[in-house]
Amino acid sequence: MAVFICFLFFLISSATACNRCVHQTRAAYFTRASALSSGACGYGSLALGFNSELLAGGVASLYNDGAGCGACFQIRCKNKTLCTGKGTRVILTDRNDNNQLDFVLSIKAFTAMALQGMSQHVLDQGIVDVEYKRIPCKYGNRNLTVRVEELSQKPRYLAVKFMYQGGQTEIVGVDVAQVGSSNWVSMSRNYGAIWDTGRVPSGPLQFRFLVTAGYDGKWVWAQHVLPADWNLGAIYDSGVQITGIAQEACSPCDKGTWK
Repeated sequence: MAVFICFLFFLISSATACNRCVHQTRAAYFTRASALSSGACGYGSLALGFNSELLAGGVASLYNDGAGCGACFQIRCKNKTLCTGKGTRVILTDRNDNNQLDFVLSIKAFTAMALQGMSQHVLDQGIVDVEYKRIPCKYGNRNLTVRVEELSQKPRYLAVKFMYQGGQTEIVGVDVAQVGSSNWVSMSRNYGAIWDTGRVPSGPLQFRFLVTAGYDGKWVWAQHVLPADWNLGAIYDSGVQITGIAQEACSPCDKGTWK
């Protein structure tokens, strides 16, 4: 039991960082938003509908072995003659392997930082100095959704992708069980936002999610998610939304306002 507790503490602690503080870096852009939807998070073309194509690829520490997929950030360029003070909100949908840049943005996100009439001037820069901080994701009345991946092989293998996670946490554990059963089966992160298991319970399925909460974790239970006749490629409403904000030991920087 002590070993499990230590492992859980490491898992939760390593999945959180003080990214709600303001960080300084540089950002570039891809000319095609699709370049940020087909990569390391596994969202595919669905990512293009997440945030009006305001997408980002994050450096490895932000991607966080896939736990950072779907995280939201406020980002702004620091050139006040070209860019607004507010910047824009982006969603992390891919990993950026260029360690000189924390972010590679979609062209729409890159130009969204610009003052009116300055979009082309910002693009001409190619790479700009930016600052960013993590913010909670908000999807209105939309719940956390579950997509059954085509690589699933019913009834012996199930792979699912989680989308539209609100709040400011990471999913670091997933269990699945038949509805009404307490015999939970642990799933593994395949990559990015995709989790899988080769021990698929029969019948309709429920899920529970372990999400970060600073130096602890909490469970979120979705009681009725997949029907017994779940289909490949189908998207299901989990019936719940994750709205929490992980409490991190970031004081005092997380208490400051964006000036």
